[in-house]
Amino acid sequence: MDAVIKMDAVIKMTNLKMRYSEKADYVLKGIDLEIMPGQIIGYIGPNGAGKSTTVKIMLGMIQSYEGDVEIFGENIKQNAVLYKQRIGYVPEVAVIYDSLSGYEYLIFIGELYKLDLDLVVYKAKKMFELFGIKEALYNRISSYSKGMKQKLLIISSLIHDPDILFFDEPISGLDANSVMVFKEMIKLLSEQGKTIFYSSHIMEVVEKISDRIIVLNGGVIVADGNFEMLKEKSKEGSLQDIFNQLTGFNEHEVIAKSLVDTINLDAVHERDALEPMTQQEV
Repeated sequence: MDAVIKMDAVIKMTNLKMRYSEKADYVLKGIDLEIMPGQIIGYIGPNGAGKSTTVKIMLGMIQSYEGDVEIFGENIKQNAVLYKQRIGYVPEVAVIYDSLSGYEYLIFIGELYKLDLDLVVYKAKKMFELFGIKEALYNRISSYSKGMKQKLLIISSLIHDPDILFFDEPISGLDANSVMVFKEMIKLLSEQGKTIFYSSHIMEVVEKISDRIIVLNGGVIVADGNFEMLKEKSKEGSLQDIFNQLTGFNEHEVIAKSLVDTINLDAVHERDALEPMTQQEV
């Protein structure tokens, strides 16, 4: 009889709560979560649900939380530096040193992680080539397009070969070919045992790449499972439909029609339909 191999959670949250002041409501209201090595987690929810707060806590950017967070089996409040050497992060909005070249920026990242310089140079050149931006390696980042900057961020998050990757809208600005490469790449990384924590509003991508989807709403987890489990439980067809049902948002058609009606208003012939502006609005 084969022995059963028990895997330890690479990320564990216990009764995680967070509010930004004593008088404010809780953004996170008691999250209990265990994430195993090699999982691709689709972490989704409406704006204000607590997604970014959760990620910032795990990254060590927020420390004034309640409850416990363990990464690689250690409480991150007690070991606030070492675990960060084993994680990579692509934020939704990043501040990059535009005055540097892509080459200089990656050398800087390599030095932060105390990597061998020759290895950093080799990886930088190779990944720039594979992402189709080889000619931009020595150019100033200020000259990069949005897609090129996004590729640089992805490369910088991977160059030290991390065990956990946090991606927040990582394919924003990427061309179609690069999106396909990126999705295949994270699949291969997960097969190596690396954990992918993926947050996005693009439901079609989350549905296709995730082997576990966690839906957060109002600071609590309202669904946790693979797509087929969520689909069976909610009786809905797509992840977008499931998401709308779980978060209570079903007014998209009405709001969209009202927006189009507003766009189509004729300023001369339909002025009477507009509400008169107050003195403050004028």
